[in-house]
Amino acid sequence: MTPADFFYWATEAGFTLVMLSLVLGFIRLAKGPSFSDRVVALDMMTVSIVAFCALFAIRSEAAAILDVALVLALIGFLATVALARFAERSMLRQAGDDALAPDEVLHRAATNTPPAGAPAPDAEDAP
Repeated sequence: MTPADFFYWATEAGFTLVMLSLVLGFIRLAKGPSFSDRVVALDMMTVSIVAFCALFAIRSEAAAILDVALVLALIGFLATVALARFAERSMLRQAGDDALAPDEVLHRAATNTPPAGAPAPDAEDAP
């Protein structure tokens, strides 16, 4: 087996495994059952497409395809972060009015503001 043959069969195996992961990711994306399962499946499919672009760039010796893979990886990362923020906010909304938004928690911690309805601190307790 020559190095060229090995290279050909290794990239063929890579393409096959990437396609298999795309099919399995699409099945998980379609079936669910939860929102987090779908987000993880979408992220896995993005990584698989980036791997496909990398394999194609290696096989065809076209370096411009790697730029496409890099941009796709950045978009996939931003999409995952956006979906995580969406899931966090929807959980806070489902928790009710007592739950605070993360920005409000950080603001209260930074300004040392007591929560609404908490008794005012005594003058003796002040530093």
